[in-house]
This record gives sequence, structure tokens and C-alpha cells, in this order.
Amino acid sequence: MRPALPAPPLLVITDRLSARKNLSHIVPDVLQAGCRWLMVREKDLGTAALGELAREVVDQAGPFEACVMVNGDVEAAQFAGAAGIHLQTAAQVRPARERLGENALIGVSAHTLKEAQEAAGVGADYVTMSPVFLTDSKPGYGPALGIDVFGGICRQLALPVVALAGVTPATATPCLNAGAAAIAVMGTVMRSEFPGAVVRDILQAIEDRD
Repeated sequence: MRPALPAPPLLVITDRLSARKNLSHIVPDVLQAGCRWLMVREKDLGTAALGELAREVVDQAGPFEACVMVNGDVEAAQFAGAAGIHLQTAAQVRPARERLGENALIGVSAHTLKEAQEAAGVGADYVTMSPVFLTDSKPGYGPALGIDVFGGICRQLALPVVALAGVTPATATPCLNAGAAAIAVMGTVMRSEFPGAVVRDILQAIEDRD
């Protein structure tokens, strides 16, 4: 049985190099604002440093019973005691599952329907689909999908799709209405002077939709 995505359906992804504040301030702020799903994505860090940072985030998230994942490094995820791993390709899913176990939450980055279908075929628990909108955080992946294409992809997949890239409080609802199981934000939160306020605004948009 596939692990359920954390609730509420909002994933905050870290990027300390572009962040306006230190992660030690941002993480507690977004947790207090209601975020219960975080991904530590710091691609410049080696395994040891990433593992240490992820463990700090896991410790901060503990009192909130929030889910913390690590991007791309299974060893760092194990060291940190993270709840799961986010991978770049479908080919990485089975080896990660063997190391982390059936209860680990495993996601895969996808930019096309084919990539998402491949991830579903090897047992990924969800895919992020990007870029939904234009954003500086996800350059080099071609033009934005837009809501119509994104929605069409969601309708053709049996696994949860997380909308990524350019998602804001204003665009969260259209993504969910198009079929997203959750939304993911990085730059919108990381570059904000008030990251907790951004999270509250997104969660309010989600609640108003419900």
C-alpha cells in the first residue's frame, strides 16, 4: 500500500543559498505556520553535510510531527532519520526502496507524462511535475506546462502529482483544481522576508477551496 502524502497538501523545499534568512529561522517559522511536509534540497552539499543539516531539520520538525524528506541522497536520508527521499529519475526508486524500506515516502521529479509514468511503474509514491509556471528556481526545463497541460497529465496518472515551480498563494487553488494532490514551493517561501506568512496564505487558499 502506497504511503499517504502528508497533510495539509503543501511541501516546502529548502534552498539555503537563495534564502533570505538562515534555515534555522525559516524552518521553525513555516512549521509554526502549519507546514507539515519539508524537503531538504541542498545540492551543493556532500553526504555528510547534507545529513547533518537534514538531521537538524528532522529535530525541528519532530515536535510538529512533520514529515521531512531529503533530496537525492539516500545515505544522508538514513543518517538524518528522514521519512523519505526525493529522486531525480525512476531508475533510482527500487535501490532506494531496498535501502529505506516499504514505509519510506519516495518521490521522483518529472517534467513529462512519460517520466511520470515510468516513476509510477517502479513504485514511486508520488511525482513532482514541473515547471507548472515560469520560475527562476527551475531553469533549463523548457517552457512552463501551464494549468491545462498539467491537468491533462494529472488525469492520466494513477499516482499523486505534486505541482512544482512558480506556485504562489494565488496559483495554488488552480493547481489543486486541475488535479494536483499537493503543491510544492521553494523560492516563494525561501526568498520571502516572511516565509511563515507565505505558508499561511497558501494554506488559507487550500482551506478556502475545501
